[in-house]
Amino acid sequence: MRVHRFITRGAFGLALSLSAASAAFACDTPVSVCATGKGSSLALIQKGHPAAVYIDANANPAVRHAAESLRGDLARVGGGEAVKLDDLSKANGPVVILGVLGQSPVIDGLVKAGKLKVEDLQGQWEGFRQVVVERPAPNIPRALVIVGSDRRGAVFGAYDLSERIGVSPWVWWADVPVTRKSDLFLTAGARADHPRVKYRGFFINDENPAFSGWTKAKFGGVNSKAYAHVFELMLRLKGNYLWPAMWAPKAFNDDDPQSKVIADEMGVVMGSSHHEPMTRAQAEWHRDNDQGAPSKGERGGRWDYTTNAENLRTFWRGGIERMMSKGDGAPYESVVTVGMRGDGDEPMAEGAATQLLEKIVADQRQIIADVTGKPADQTPQIWALYKEVQDYYDYGMRVPDDVTLLFADDNWGQIRRLPVAGKDKLPRAGGYGVYYHFDYVGGPRNYKWINTNQVAKVWQQMDLAYQREARNLWIVNVGDIKPMEYPLSFFLRMAWNPEAMTPKALAAFPREWAGETFGPALAGEIGAALSEYETLASRRKPELIDQDTFPLGPDNGAGPLDGGEFGDIVDRWRALDAKVAAIKTRLRPDQMDAYYQLVEYPVTAFANLYEMYYATALNRRLSARNDARANVFAEKVETAFKRDADLTAQYHALNGGKWDGMMNQVHMSYVIWNDPTQQTMPSVARVSADTPPEKLKAKVVFARSGATDPNLVTVEAAKFDRAVGGKGLSWTVVPRLGRGEAVLALPQGQASTTAADGVRLEYGVQVPRSGPATVRLALAPTLDATGGDGIKIGISIDDGPMQVVKSDLIPTPGAASRPEQAAWIEAVKNHVHTVEARFPDVSAGRHVVKVWRLDDNAVLERVSVDMRP
Repeated sequence: MRVHRFITRGAFGLALSLSAASAAFACDTPVSVCATGKGSSLALIQKGHPAAVYIDANANPAVRHAAESLRGDLARVGGGEAVKLDDLSKANGPVVILGVLGQSPVIDGLVKAGKLKVEDLQGQWEGFRQVVVERPAPNIPRALVIVGSDRRGAVFGAYDLSERIGVSPWVWWADVPVTRKSDLFLTAGARADHPRVKYRGFFINDENPAFSGWTKAKFGGVNSKAYAHVFELMLRLKGNYLWPAMWAPKAFNDDDPQSKVIADEMGVVMGSSHHEPMTRAQAEWHRDNDQGAPSKGERGGRWDYTTNAENLRTFWRGGIERMMSKGDGAPYESVVTVGMRGDGDEPMAEGAATQLLEKIVADQRQIIADVTGKPADQTPQIWALYKEVQDYYDYGMRVPDDVTLLFADDNWGQIRRLPVAGKDKLPRAGGYGVYYHFDYVGGPRNYKWINTNQVAKVWQQMDLAYQREARNLWIVNVGDIKPMEYPLSFFLRMAWNPEAMTPKALAAFPREWAGETFGPALAGEIGAALSEYETLASRRKPELIDQDTFPLGPDNGAGPLDGGEFGDIVDRWRALDAKVAAIKTRLRPDQMDAYYQLVEYPVTAFANLYEMYYATALNRRLSARNDARANVFAEKVETAFKRDADLTAQYHALNGGKWDGMMNQVHMSYVIWNDPTQQTMPSVARVSADTPPEKLKAKVVFARSGATDPNLVTVEAAKFDRAVGGKGLSWTVVPRLGRGEAVLALPQGQASTTAADGVRLEYGVQVPRSGPATVRLALAPTLDATGGDGIKIGISIDDGPMQVVKSDLIPTPGAASRPEQAAWIEAVKNHVHTVEARFPDVSAGRHVVKVWRLDDNAVLERVSVDMRP
């Protein structure tokens, strides 16, 4: 059968270079951006002068905002001002016409005249079409018409053009520079696009002290001035939906009433987090009451529907009344969270009945209907099945069909549950969605400081979600937004069109994103650095690392030092850090700030953290036996600790202090799941010695033993000898998933298979001795998203019987009370999970280990055969 290998070690860079060059210079697709023009091309920028931008005088505010951004972006690229028009008779030269089908007299006139074909745009959600139109008016020889099916369709059509002419969505949020181009042309024809996931967005969360402190310093708080930048970023990334920052005492709507106004004017749909129903921030419940008297922490009494339902209904009604306070009978565009959790993101009271929660939702929907004056099903709603709330659903609680059911991951990147045909209703009017995490506060350890997410892992999980019909809403917790620029870009790009994010597109993404951000010349090298960073950073969160995390090599006494596995990992970080430094020398001066934020700081700061803990481990080993070389490593620990602060200070000084405070998350010396109060250097010991420091350093020599046990045979998953498909499934190698290349059967979301279906991988191994053998499979952690009892995989040797093993990980918010929970804790800590099968009698010689696909969502990284006694 055919095995899909979308990346090969050597040919990949050349292949992408050729494809990128082809796309850049051929200009043979409709409405391509080109440096030179043809007779039929539209001159978007000529000799530094951009085309004018036209919008109707009564255009929707969201369209007006986007038009102003487009004008600014054209000026950034061309250098000259893009003239603003609301009367085409005043045009002189090429024009960009921006508007909404059915709301723009100019666009509707072009449709009526047969100059603009938009039949497929009618009724689309957020669709747009970009069309080069000949002679749209007597005084205009040629125009680019950007027409949206609705207001956000027009907005996305404008920002799509901005990105294609070289304005990064991160132009403000990461100081990505814009390269000036004196001439840009658009080829003739039309191009169209629309999202496949309806609501796509992110959640600003766990925002103290970084985002909160930064906004307070720069904007006076988390207010409408700060959110205007958030909203623009969202739209540039083609997202449309936001859960705002909500750590107490923040309340989006109450803190600054202009925030919701600006969100609506720009076209952003607002929501509230999984435990904040009816557009109300949880902090509002604890604020002073309407008479100004202190509430002593309880505005309306207990957060308990069994004893305080009337006050809760009044509180919730206020949220919906505020949503409807726009004044024209239409709401501030929102998706309303329904349901209820305990106060402050806690579970409901012990034994809360599903019948009570169903009554809560019914009462909330009655409030929605009463206040809006429309049936409740005309107001978009979600019920977030987060943590224990999923249990209520699994126990049989149901909500009306129009409410989106928002499944969640385990807070560590593994989706817990997805719809199953025959078990869950398919289709549903409200559909299904996913709440995902790039950042988390909770067990087994907070992780908030830096990006530790692999886009390949995100792809595998969200592709599974899409294949399993979770297509109505995708939202990701991004913490402070920065430094999650790279995975957030991927998440929202995939959310726009999951069907286009194939394994081949996934493999190309690092290079493409690097090219869009830093230009094509260094795209391959920067993309490779980002990929290596993901692999190393995702191995273990920095908050989970200390001097005891990885083993050192054997203790050779006074002889050479052996860094063991710890040293091997540090060597990879050093090599990556050196590569990133070498790339920096070839950047333009105006790219330095963006490079530091997006590439250099994450790599260098993470590498430095490893250096600190590695030196601590060596210091403690040596000082324990009074070896004076310990002093060398004590100094290294102190140097690395100081360097961490220096790197943070350098980040905060960028661009005149623009990001001062943004990297203030504590990230070292954790002892429990929650943050330490401050950065603390690991303790070190010094040994009295007569040897001068420089001579001591000369005595620090490393030598790796390099000894391997012949009774342990390990094969990387991608090194199979044979792959056998069936039932419409084929095996696919996915690069940079887990600790290297992983293999899984595609398409995902398919039913279980049996041994009779023959879907398997085969690995030839040489066994050195006869005896019992243990075959272990290293898997990327995943959960049984069907609601079953684990993911089943088959293992056999040669033509012997197949043994069924099971990956059964069960998330827990606290200490483990079951083996499956203990296994989950270890899996999320180490970003790998191992299952095994015992074979009592294996002869020496050549054998074939077969790994059978039985259940969906199994991701294989490595196969080992252990013959050790």
